[in-house]
Amino acid sequence: MSEETTLQTTTSQSWKPKALIVGGILGALIGVAAAYLFVQNARDEEKLGITAGEGVKLGVLVLGLLRSITTLGEGK
Repeated sequence: MSEETTLQTTTSQSWKPKALIVGGILGALIGVAAAYLFVQNARDEEKLGITAGEGVKLGVLVLGLLRSITTLGEGK
């Protein structure tokens, strides 16, 4: 491998850790915001909880979002 090829490989791989860190931070912030909104919405109730149906709906929504994220770069 030449020095130029090594530099290209290193440069092309350097965005991956940054993307993971930014994604992790954004995911944590969104999770905290969602929990805050959930608690604020249910502050008058004694017991917090969601039904099985609501859990399934939420799971389907999350899977749809993840599927949309994975197809972002396919149009190129």
